[in-house]
Amino acid sequence: MTDPTKPGASSGGGTEPPPRRNGLPPEILDIIWPAIQIGGLSGVTGIIFGGFAGVARSSTPTLFALASGIQWFTLASTFSASRGFVLQSWGGDKVSPKEKVSVSAIAGAFAGSAGGLLRGRKNILPGAIMFALFGAAGQAVYNRSAAQNSNMPQAATDKSEKFSWMNSKWSPMSVLSDAEYEKLLQERLLRINAEIALVDENIEALRAQEKDITAKNIASESKDLNTTRT
Repeated sequence: MTDPTKPGASSGGGTEPPPRRNGLPPEILDIIWPAIQIGGLSGVTGIIFGGFAGVARSSTPTLFALASGIQWFTLASTFSASRGFVLQSWGGDKVSPKEKVSVSAIAGAFAGSAGGLLRGRKNILPGAIMFALFGAAGQAVYNRSAAQNSNMPQAATDKSEKFSWMNSKWSPMSVLSDAEYEKLLQERLLRINAEIALVDENIEALRAQEKDITAKNIASESKDLNTTRT
């Protein structure tokens, strides 16, 4: 009999829960860790831009850059984490593109609230509204671009290749198909064979001319010998 007090025991005979790392299930870590990475990269970018802006706008550029990095880290990590949690709760890969617009809007609202809280409570609601709109608009643009790339017909691709710059009348080069390339090679081979035949004819003519000249020289020498003897 299984002791229900032991870890991993199941009274109903079901499957055991997924293994945990650092006290958190893998599903949560798969969301939090990428969010931290994205937030870290955004924070470094915010520090860089904040440093340049702090030199021009603030008497303490170091503190200005640090505050900018914290804000960028908070916005990016909160948006990524909240979007991951909402996607997972809504079905993960089963979420439709239209639903992803709502997911990104919700994540933008969370990120805007967190970013607005850093500036004061009065900035929470404006930040949530602004970043919710940004998240929804960005997701909508991404969905439209992805749909256009996936639905592009093959004929359009072939047409773009056919009318590429290499096939332009101003281009000294052109793209040939396999059949056209084979036909071009056959024509060149026939031309080379004809030139070889002409060269052979010229060689035969030169040899015949050389034989005639040799025969004439022999005849002339024989005539000269006979004349000398007489």
